[in-house]
Amino acid sequence: MEQELRKRIDNVRDFVHEVGGDACIITSQINLFYLNGFIFDGFMYILPERDPLLFVKRPVDILGENVFYISKPEQIPDKLIELGYKIPDKLLIESDSISMSEGNRLQATLGMPQLLNVSGKMKEIRSIKSESEIEQMRTSARIQSKIYEQIPHLYRKGMRDIDFQIEVEYLVRKHGSLGVFRSFGRNMDIFMGSVIAGDNATVPSPYDFAMGGKGLSPYIPIGASGITLAEGMTIMFDMAGNFTPYQSDMTRTFAIGNVPEIAYKAHQISIEMNQWVEENVKPGTPCSEIYNKSIDFVQKNRLKEYFMGTMQQAKFVGHGLGLEINELPVLSSRSKDIMQPNIAFAYEPKFVLPGIGAVGIENTFVIKEAGNEKLTLLDETLRKL
Repeated sequence: MEQELRKRIDNVRDFVHEVGGDACIITSQINLFYLNGFIFDGFMYILPERDPLLFVKRPVDILGENVFYISKPEQIPDKLIELGYKIPDKLLIESDSISMSEGNRLQATLGMPQLLNVSGKMKEIRSIKSESEIEQMRTSARIQSKIYEQIPHLYRKGMRDIDFQIEVEYLVRKHGSLGVFRSFGRNMDIFMGSVIAGDNATVPSPYDFAMGGKGLSPYIPIGASGITLAEGMTIMFDMAGNFTPYQSDMTRTFAIGNVPEIAYKAHQISIEMNQWVEENVKPGTPCSEIYNKSIDFVQKNRLKEYFMGTMQQAKFVGHGLGLEINELPVLSSRSKDIMQPNIAFAYEPKFVLPGIGAVGIENTFVIKEAGNEKLTLLDETLRKL
């Protein structure tokens, strides 16, 4: 692990050198964990040609010759001078995650250096997974699949969608889930995943997920709404497999009693689209091509009006994942991302059928030179409860 962390830090140092920076400051929990293997409140100060410095506020039990405890960022310049380091003229920060006030404070503290954004590069570096990262994702996917196998046994006639979700969440936690999964960006609040039943799937949400849902309160307007499950509905489980820091993402859908034939047709198209991705996406495939091919599938089968929503249709069909559920690449029409070996991504072509609910599946894949690996191995058919 130490060797892998060193390689990750070297990748950041190379970028700092490439753009002519004097230093890079990392403050986000995700990137601190990625580069150190633990999370702390403070600043990781990365130099192009020297070992990083950790300026720590808390916790107080981190040891190391390059660890320095501070109570505020204004103490950083004095420590740099004491160590014989120059105050940076060009500084890289995570502009996509740090607040404006924090960024302004850092800039003022360090004598108003020119600021550059390292967020995009960090996402790019993290998108290529090592074998140890992929193995953690395999572990999460294996446990997630075992839990999903038990979903039909938890169903009781007349139960509400939220009660069903709670039963599954309890099982997930008992099997070692870390709890709240991490995601990037605003409007991404959700706990362990989403469960959508019946016409709740047609309700648009302000949150940037593939499916919406009213939720239980305007405070968190997404997901299960408390409706009673009834014959003729579908119910979709889209929950994170976060049994290690590296997540899997999987969706499976169930029919409550008998549902109309169009539900089975659309669900089968989703399965076929996943099969196409597994067999045809390779290193070098543009992510926009995957999106465009997905649109071709649904248009050919006259399902475009239901694809990825009704009133509000998501404009992507998949996403990278790892430490966060929404990493690079993005599978959208405007994406500039290109698939590379060891990219992990989720593909989720879904349909929302008014009067019935959502159907479709989602799988997690890893791009490989010799053929893609599907991590989420579980029955994909529209099973009846």
